[in-house]
Amino acid sequence: MLDFSSPCCFCPHNCHAMRQQGKTGFCGLDDQLYISSICRHRGEEPAISGATGICNVFFAHCNLQCIYCQNHQISDNRIHADRFLISLNEVCDRITALLDTGIPSVGFVSPSHQIPQMVQIIETLHKRNYFPLIIYNTNSYDSVDTLNAIENYVDVYLADFKYYEDTLAFRFSGVHHYSGIARAAIREMIRQKGINLITNAAGLATKGVIVRHLVLPGHIDNTIAVLNAVADELNPKITLSLMAQYYPSHKAGGIEGINRTLYPHEYERVLSYMEFLGIENGWIQELESQSNYLPDFTLDHPFEPDK
Repeated sequence: MLDFSSPCCFCPHNCHAMRQQGKTGFCGLDDQLYISSICRHRGEEPAISGATGICNVFFAHCNLQCIYCQNHQISDNRIHADRFLISLNEVCDRITALLDTGIPSVGFVSPSHQIPQMVQIIETLHKRNYFPLIIYNTNSYDSVDTLNAIENYVDVYLADFKYYEDTLAFRFSGVHHYSGIARAAIREMIRQKGINLITNAAGLATKGVIVRHLVLPGHIDNTIAVLNAVADELNPKITLSLMAQYYPSHKAGGIEGINRTLYPHEYERVLSYMEFLGIENGWIQELESQSNYLPDFTLDHPFEPDK
């Protein structure tokens, strides 16, 4: 049952915190609803954003603590959570206001540690007679059991595959065993939704899995290993979004090796290897995209500062 009446094991941290009693685990949150931003976002993959953009719901805090996170203003678990506290009705009011403009989809960003809250939002939207496409936008540090429990709530999984090398996962994101956990999670997503990305007449994804991978400077071997796993362990026909947008945000600017953007020769090596493996479905970011995805969550429109 998706509630906090039992010790929390919704994500692989398995903190066993009694969040209903105000206790907190790795994510630093109790059982209330903590959301940092609800906004139209046009910067996702074309099959996700479409012509109108997507209504993205950004949950506060995170079950990873990536030292280069572009969303660190909201994802850092040391930030006092009360500033993000919001009521269920207000969340749904803000979502439906965006849906009423013609947006067909709602994306839940970094939801792994607030699964019951996400389900509450979806069920409340349904009670209000709103049935948007639901996109689960995750770092893939997810429990297979939890993913199984939300199968009927999610239409499309937008899933990171950050690391194949667990040493990097611990060094850069503070978690152990990321690779095996993420691969098991993505396999469960594929079991639910299949390999093929299903789209409608407007080109919007209505069912399926998109695997994302952010190429890290100086760690191209990690990317090569991720691509091998995609081709050999998942399926080379999976829809892959290869991202070149890395920028040394948050703490990364002071760490040698990742305190820069990608070199062209690094990205060219990745693209050549991807072609060699026969991975063809999906999208490839332009190398020049590094400065295009730097949100400011102090603004009402973090990705559109001029509004």
